[in-house]
Amino acid sequence: MPETPEEEEAMGGAVARGVAAPCRVVVCRDCCCGSAKVTGVDHAAQTARLRAEVPVRISECLDVCDQANVIVVQPSAASRAAGARPVWLGLVNDADATEDIVTWVRAGGPGVAPLPDILDLYAFTPPRRGLGDPPR
Repeated sequence: MPETPEEEEAMGGAVARGVAAPCRVVVCRDCCCGSAKVTGVDHAAQTARLRAEVPVRISECLDVCDQANVIVVQPSAASRAAGARPVWLGLVNDADATEDIVTWVRAGGPGVAPLPDILDLYAFTPPRRGLGDPPR
């Protein structure tokens, strides 16, 4: 559990409330993702909605700007140990897509719940990534 209010905020609302999160999410928010270049998206609301359910890490550029807005759903530690890998989702530019991610995360995310068909439309393999992990 987080020890300071800052750590609680960094980890997201679900953890701050003491609810175990099955996985975590990395949200790209740099040169293209989260910017005015992607019009019609309330980026702050999208991040807040995800944070209400799962720990969220904000990343600098993930180098897949043609897929903006990019969200990476990372499996829980147990799922990762069992072989699950992060799922990269691109063009997540509407509230319905964000809700689909929230629903999948609630169900357990990678390695626990199958990727919903609707999210399969957003899934992509990032270039130049050996295991599909976002940079740290």
